[in-house]
Amino acid sequence: MSKPDVSKLTSDTIVEFIGGIFDRRGGEEYLGEPVTMAEHMLQGAAIAEQNGQPEEIIVGALLHDIGHFTSEFGTFSMDDTEDRFHEEAGAEVLEQFFPSVITDCVRYHVAAKRYLCATKPEYFNRLSEASIHSLNLQGGPMTPQEAAEFEKNPNLKQIIAVRYLDEAGKRADMETPDYWHFAPMVQRMVDKHMGAGESAK
Repeated sequence: MSKPDVSKLTSDTIVEFIGGIFDRRGGEEYLGEPVTMAEHMLQGAAIAEQNGQPEEIIVGALLHDIGHFTSEFGTFSMDDTEDRFHEEAGAEVLEQFFPSVITDCVRYHVAAKRYLCATKPEYFNRLSEASIHSLNLQGGPMTPQEAAEFEKNPNLKQIIAVRYLDEAGKRADMETPDYWHFAPMVQRMVDKHMGAGESAK
């Protein structure tokens, strides 16, 4: 699969572009879990919304795995013997349009799993079989040095919040709104980033 031509995307088209991905490819299998890719991300966003989390957390959860669709690396399977770095691929597309807190939630949600497994041993018990498999491909729990470096990220709290939503969003029987329910919120995040970018010029 070739990469989409993201150079043509604008702040007016990115929200619809992402929605098109959800609509076209959201039914794809999610890493051996009992939910599809879209169900997984929508569940994280819906749980965050139900819990009154800030919009940046909701949108971060909604988009955290978008790199499974935007990268050339294809999708992870339980047969993989190397990591496919979907988190970096997703963040690269989003960082032009979204505040850093959102793109950090995308870029570092895998690192957050490694961090939590290193700093909160009980977190490992939350992981599904597929998540444990990918943890091994992703380098296992962080070393103390890696964890100390990771803690310097100014968006650490939000990244960790999205990671917990990542683990929560794997329920076979959960009803959620579709992507378009969240689209106005996604657009607000884009507008916030673009407004900040304009005022910084």
